[in-house]
Amino acid sequence: MSDAVAKEAHSQTAPLPAAEVSPRLAALWKRGTDFLECPIAIMCGAMSWVSERHLVAAISNAGGFGVIACGSMTPALLDAEIKATQALTKKPFGVNVITMHPQLMELVEVCAANKVTHVVFAAGLSPGEAMKKAKTFAKVVCFAPAAAFAKRLIKSGADAIVVEGSEAGGHIGPVSTSVLAQEILPVIRDVPVFVAGGIARGEAVASFLEMGASGVQMGTRFVCASESIAHPNFKQAFIKAAAREAMPSVQLDKRFPVIPVRALVNKASEAFMEKQREVLGKFERGELDQTAAQLEIEHYWAGALRRAVIEGDVENGSLMAGQSVGMVTREEPVTAIMSEIIAQANAALSGRSAS
Repeated sequence: MSDAVAKEAHSQTAPLPAAEVSPRLAALWKRGTDFLECPIAIMCGAMSWVSERHLVAAISNAGGFGVIACGSMTPALLDAEIKATQALTKKPFGVNVITMHPQLMELVEVCAANKVTHVVFAAGLSPGEAMKKAKTFAKVVCFAPAAAFAKRLIKSGADAIVVEGSEAGGHIGPVSTSVLAQEILPVIRDVPVFVAGGIARGEAVASFLEMGASGVQMGTRFVCASESIAHPNFKQAFIKAAAREAMPSVQLDKRFPVIPVRALVNKASEAFMEKQREVLGKFERGELDQTAAQLEIEHYWAGALRRAVIEGDVENGSLMAGQSVGMVTREEPVTAIMSEIIAQANAALSGRSAS
């Protein structure tokens, strides 16, 4: 049996985690499981090149909620990815689309044609017409960086909110998960709220649920899953890394606002600084207008991430990782990861310790 066939067979037959969800845990995240239509209210963060058919299907088959990272995919590529995922799992999964994508409406149409049950809008901007269309066939999830923004998104039609703290990997905001949770969970009660950023253990899951969250989102914890197609070099970089090595990028010129990207420091981190200097020079010489210059800076990360995740170039590629990377210590199946998190959450809620 080929590696690809074996991987697909595993995704289709993967059992539910060995650890059973305790009645207390089930009650705390019931709103989340009802919304996601799965038994475990753990969403997988949409990580470009990582959150594709195999990992998404494995997470959904294990009882969690997988999410395809659309990223810069064309509508045709997204259509193929959704269909391939549906071939690996009959369980619900979502599709994460970037609100700044130039073909946003076409991507939403692809989701509609494939009967996707949940559409996740990322990047903070209100998706407007795209949200209205998505709501005709799916539940809509939006990211909110503050309580006021969450309220506006809910008023616009968001069915659920994700609050993601600066501990997360990839593009991040300036506020920590713990602060965002304290700000938003007490005041946003109309819809389910999922907490993300730096979460890797069940004790943290339990604590956010007790604060009022309906579930959590985790990305970095799943990068080294056996079902993840990330290159072995990429996985080893995660396994070896400490939390303090996942650092945010730096913006050089306020005229070109750069959303910080948290990644493991390597040559690519230094190259991004040089890329900004290069683009700023083109702008100053009139070779690029401001919009084109901004896009060139942003496009750096898409290529750099692929070099690391797919090609295994961990020196010159981007190693986007959350600070929870320090708790990623081995490669293991999704079911083992889920089982450990559930056991830890159960133990925390019952007052016992768990390894």
